[in-house]
Amino acid sequence: MNDPGASRMIFETGAVSHVGRVRRQNEDSYVVRPEFGVWAVADGMGGHENGALASGTVAAAIGSIGPADSAPDLLARLEDSVLKANAELRRAVKARGGAALGSTLAALLVHERHFACVWSGDSRIYLVRDGRIVQLSRDHSEVQELVDRGAMTPEEARRSPRRNVITRAIGVHDTPELDLDNGEIQGGDVFVLCSDGLTGHVEDAEILTAVRDAGAQPACEELLRLTLERGATDNVTVVIVRNRSDDGLTTRWLPNRRRPGSNTP
Repeated sequence: MNDPGASRMIFETGAVSHVGRVRRQNEDSYVVRPEFGVWAVADGMGGHENGALASGTVAAAIGSIGPADSAPDLLARLEDSVLKANAELRRAVKARGGAALGSTLAALLVHERHFACVWSGDSRIYLVRDGRIVQLSRDHSEVQELVDRGAMTPEEARRSPRRNVITRAIGVHDTPELDLDNGEIQGGDVFVLCSDGLTGHVEDAEILTAVRDAGAQPACEELLRLTLERGATDNVTVVIVRNRSDDGLTTRWLPNRRRPGSNTP
């Protein structure tokens, strides 16, 4: 049950999703359900139709998890939704003769003052706090593993032709693998969830500048503008969640603008 005396918060959310300048279909999807304390980005893989199906399946499952009684309950609901989406995608793979099908996931869960970040693949979650930006997620990718072993520098990883080869995704294996980070929210915290279509063109410092200088939706628009200006070789999706502390247990969010080729459940 919610603690009546717990600190209460207001959340401002912005979101954009765009097909980019090269792809013909948007294989990204996102979830914005502040009333449940759930936000997510999913980036599909497996070609135009399969990629959109994969990310849409994951987003639809997560978007329907409903209200939770506690932080552990919310996490359990998220994990259950991922298992269901994974099973649905595995059935689709078999029905399509083994065709590649899967989706990354970057999800933010908030219950009272607690947050959890859950991810699989290379879609990212950042936290902006006290004027600094920190990547909470860790890419599940071939180049990240090489960076972790000291065999490649972060700059070499950004330029590598295999930078988009991921090592985890929902729907690829019978049992999905998720990583988790969690903590307590502070006043003014900003979370940025994004597909690799953003981070392939925009530096972390530029993300920090965008969220520091504007509200959630304008910051999303600015990051999309930078990506499109630099070629937008992939679909790009950004969800920004800003904590605006208040004494009323409410959530608010700015209207999400659908972009050409956007997928929203």
